[in-house]
Amino acid sequence: MFRFGVIGGGSWATALVKILTDNKLPVNWWVRNEAAMQHIRQRHHNPNYLSSVYFDTSLLTISTQIEKVVADSECVIIAMPSAYVTAACKDLRADAFSNKKVISAVKGILPEENLLLNDYLKQYFNLPLSDYFTVMGPCHAEEVAAEKLSYLTFSGTDEQKLPLLAGCFKTVYLNTVLNHDVYGVQYAAILKNIYALGAGIAHGLEYGDNFLSVLIANCADEMTVFLRKSGIANPEVGIHEAGSDAVSEKTVNYAASVYLGDLLVTCYSLYSRNRTFGNMIGKGYAVKTALLEMNMVAEGYNASKCIHIINKNVHARMPVADTIYRILWEGVSPRAGFNIIEESLI
Repeated sequence: MFRFGVIGGGSWATALVKILTDNKLPVNWWVRNEAAMQHIRQRHHNPNYLSSVYFDTSLLTISTQIEKVVADSECVIIAMPSAYVTAACKDLRADAFSNKKVISAVKGILPEENLLLNDYLKQYFNLPLSDYFTVMGPCHAEEVAAEKLSYLTFSGTDEQKLPLLAGCFKTVYLNTVLNHDVYGVQYAAILKNIYALGAGIAHGLEYGDNFLSVLIANCADEMTVFLRKSGIANPEVGIHEAGSDAVSEKTVNYAASVYLGDLLVTCYSLYSRNRTFGNMIGKGYAVKTALLEMNMVAEGYNASKCIHIINKNVHARMPVADTIYRILWEGVSPRAGFNIIEESLI
C-alpha cells in the first residue's frame, strides 16, 4: 500500500486527508501554518477549513517542512490553489520527486509559468508523465465532509498503478472512476472555473434560470471545441468502445462527470467559490475589492488570463471565456460584456 503525502492545508486537501484516513491509510500532511499544525495535533481537526471533520491523528504525521513530507511519501498529492504551487515547491531539490507518484488535485494553471502542473513538474523536477496522475470531478469538499455520495475521476497513463491509486480513495460515500485523459481533464477543470465565474456574474446581473441554462450549455460546447482544437482528444458524446459498459472502463466522453458534471456543479452550487466571486462582480464589486473580500482563491480569475494567452495558439472560438477575460482584466463592464455574450449564444 502507498504511503501518501498531502501538500496543502485548505478545504480540498483536508477532504482528501479525511478520505485516506477513513480508509485507515497513514498520511504525511504538509500545512503552511505552525499554529494550524499544532491545532490539528491537539484538537484533531483543521481550525480553518472543514472544521467539522475530526481525524484519527495516530494516522497523521503533520509537518510544516515540505521537503520532509515529500521525502517520506511514496505518492504525493498536491492539493492547493495553482497560484501557490511554485512558491511551495521552490526549495525542493530537483530530484525531490524521483521514483515517486504525484497526484494533482490542482484545478488551475500555474499563473507565473502558464503551465499545467505536470508540465511544470517535468520542466523543473524531471517527473515523467507516467508518474503523474490527476484527481478531478464534481466533488465539493463540504459534501465530502458531510459524507454525501460523490464521484472522483482518476486519470493517468500507467494502467497498472491507476486503479491501485484510485482504490485507496473509494469509500461508502465516494466512488472512483478511471480515465487516461490527463491533459483533457485538467483543461476541463480550468475552463469550468472560468465558466462558473461567468455564471456568477450572470446571477449578479439578475439573469434567470432560463438564461443560465443556455449559457452553461454553450459553455459546455465551447469547452469541447477548445479541447478538440487543442488536439487533446476527439471523443463523441454518448459513444464508447465496444465492451466498455463498466463505469470504470468508459472511454473519454465530454458528457461524463469529470467534464460536464464538474462544469454543472461549479456553475450552480452555492459552495462554488468561482460562482461566488462572479456574483460579486455582477453586483458591481470592483475586481480588486472582490478578490480582497474572498477568503478563498477563485481559480477562474487567473485561469481566464492564462486560457486567453493559450488560445492565441489554439484559435478556438470562445466568446464566453474571452468576454469573461475582458470583464476581469480589461475593464469591460459586466453588463456590456453580457450584452456581447447574449449575441453569441445558440
